Amino acid sequence: MTFNEGMQIDTSAASSSGGGGGRNIAIGGGLGGLLVVVVAMFLGVDPGKVTNQPGLGSGMPGVEAPGFDLNQCKTGADANRFVQCRVVATGNSVDAVWQQLMPRYTRPQVRLFTGYVNTGCGSATSEVGPFYCPVDKTAYFDTDFFQVLVEQFGSSGGPFAQEYVVAHEYGHHVQNLQGILGKAQQGAQGAQGNGVRTELQADCYAGIWAHYASTTKQESTGVPYLEPLTDRDIQDALSAAASVGDDRIQKQATGRVNPESWTHGSSEQRQKWFTVGYQTGDPNKCDTFDATDLG
Repeated sequence: MTFNEGMQIDTSAASSSGGGGGRNIAIGGGLGGLLVVVVAMFLGVDPGKVTNQPGLGSGMPGVEAPGFDLNQCKTGADANRFVQCRVVATGNSVDAVWQQLMPRYTRPQVRLFTGYVNTGCGSATSEVGPFYCPVDKTAYFDTDFFQVLVEQFGSSGGPFAQEYVVAHEYGHHVQNLQGILGKAQQGAQGAQGNGVRTELQADCYAGIWAHYASTTKQESTGVPYLEPLTDRDIQDALSAAASVGDDRIQKQATGRVNPESWTHGSSEQRQKWFTVGYQTGDPNKCDTFDATDLG
């Protein structure tokens, strides 16, 4: 999806360097949902060893590169040119959509990082993929992940696949505001558990954003944030969703599929729930917790 060049990027909620410390592991994963944690769980590794690595809080020389200069992010043209600006601009668009749908919506912070970052939920490295931390209400992105999504997970790539990743993380922020994000760690787990239902709802919320993205106008400029979606845009989003389905990641990592250890849903389920949100534009249709058939 292409941004309208006349839209103005608001970087006031975004930053591009380190963060504060913390001790709580992040809730609500990224597109693959803290991808290394997902794979680590499949392989029987303690996820805490991946996300709360000792020593990161005090700094690791040579690991974190200088942050991207967000002063380069001014217009939609910059969002179309720089992936970092695209992340911030997508966040602007998602904010605008949810501000219309949720009267008490407050926007999250966005942090771009490289190498590692300290968060309210603890320290994390780039290997975890994009994630949302409810403690500091911040969505974290190392944009190198988008290339990994293509090279290692087989996504078709494309700008809208990247924008879908951002919208998914914002979906976790919406869940946090609704007071339901904590359900991810409650009750049964596995293919029908709350962890999967939480992630599928975030996929559905990403579809909700896609439904309104090209018609929601920026108040300051009066122009839509994004141009109308094309069939290719939707295919890119569906490809990204499928590439990080639990079944596909498990098959790639271990050669077998074990639904009892799923945390995010199958490729088919992730595609289904994004499509539900996109086709209906109705957040009430995203109630995965009461759904008897997840797909």
